Amino acid sequence: MPPPQSAPADGGSGISSTVCARTETGWHVLKVEGYSLIKKVIGIGNHIKSGTFNVGGHSWCIRCFPDGHNNESADWICVDVYLNNPPPAGDIKVRFKLSLLDQAGEPVPAYTKMGSTSSFSSTATSWGFFHFIERKVLESSYLKGNSFKIRCDVTAIMEICTETKREESLCVPPSDIHCHLGAILANNVRVDVTVEVGGEVFMAHRIVLAARSPVFMAELFGPMKENVSTHVQIDDMEAKVFKVFLHFIYNDSLPEIEEGDKMIMAQHLLVAADKYNMERLKLICEGILRNYIDSSLVATTLVLAEQHGCHGLKAACFNFLKSPGNLTAAMASDGFQHLKSSCPSLLEELLAKLKYGVLMQ
Repeated sequence: MPPPQSAPADGGSGISSTVCARTETGWHVLKVEGYSLIKKVIGIGNHIKSGTFNVGGHSWCIRCFPDGHNNESADWICVDVYLNNPPPAGDIKVRFKLSLLDQAGEPVPAYTKMGSTSSFSSTATSWGFFHFIERKVLESSYLKGNSFKIRCDVTAIMEICTETKREESLCVPPSDIHCHLGAILANNVRVDVTVEVGGEVFMAHRIVLAARSPVFMAELFGPMKENVSTHVQIDDMEAKVFKVFLHFIYNDSLPEIEEGDKMIMAQHLLVAADKYNMERLKLICEGILRNYIDSSLVATTLVLAEQHGCHGLKAACFNFLKSPGNLTAAMASDGFQHLKSSCPSLLEELLAKLKYGVLMQ
C-alpha cells in the first residue's frame, strides 16, 4: 500500500515509513550479421553471445541460439541473459526484457518479452526464452541485409530499504458553520421574512428556512409564491416552541432547556419536526422521550410515536410494556384510555405482541 497522502485531521504526531527497492538499470544491443552462414554452422544447443555490459556491479551478456536450445525448440530462435560473474554465495534479483528490434531500431511489440523478477546465482546463471521467435517468422519478416538486432534491458535490484520520517499533523477544528448562522439570526443580519406564531413575530432568513425544511421551501419559494413570500403564519404551534425550533434550524442543536420543561418541549418539537420534515430533529426528540418512558406516560408517548411514524420510540414503548407490572400500571393511566379511544388499531397491535387479551375488557 502507498504511504498516506495526508496526515489525519485530529492532530498529533506520528511516523510514516516507505519501503522501496533501490535499482540500477542498463541495456545492450546485440547485432547478428551473416545470419544465414551462422545458422548453417552453429547447430542445436550452441550459441553466439554479445559483448559484456555491466549493471549492478555485475557483468552480463546476451546469448542467442539460432538453431534452438534443444530439439524441442529447434524451429525457434532462443535468447537469454547470462551472468558472467555469479556471486560465490547468495543470488542477484534481476528483472530483464528482451526485444527484437525492427529496421528502424524500435522494439517489435509482438517480440518484446518481459521476464519476471529472477534470481541469478552460481547455479542459475541464465534466464530467457526458449521460444523467442519462430525462425521462419524471423527470416521472412525481420532480417535486414542478412542481419537482425536484439536488445536486452536489465534492472538489478540492489537492496530493499525502508525510510521513516516523523510527521506532525494539523489539528483541524470541527465545523462551526452553525455558530455563524446562529449569529446572523441573533443579530438580525439581513433578515427578509417574518414568522408569526402565537401572537409573536420572529425574524428569519427565507433561504435558511428553505434550505433546512422542504416544507418551508415550498411555502416560500414554491411556484405559486412568485418568489415574494415574506411572511409566514403558523397557527398550530406555541411561540416558545417555535423559538426553540428556530434555534435548531440555525444552530443544528437544541438550546439549554430546563429539566422540568424538557419532556413537554420534546413532544411539541417532535410534532413540528414531523410537520416540517426535519428528520434529525425528530430523532433527537425521540431520544429525549425514550428517557421519560414510565407507567404514567408510556401510553401517551406510544400514541405520539404512532401518529408521527417514530418507529424507534414505538419499539421502546412496546419493550417497556412487556413487563406485566409496567403494563398493569400503564392501564390505570389517563393516557391508556386515550390510546384505546384514539388508536384502537394500535391497541390491537400491542395486544398481538404481548398476548394479553384481557386488556380488551
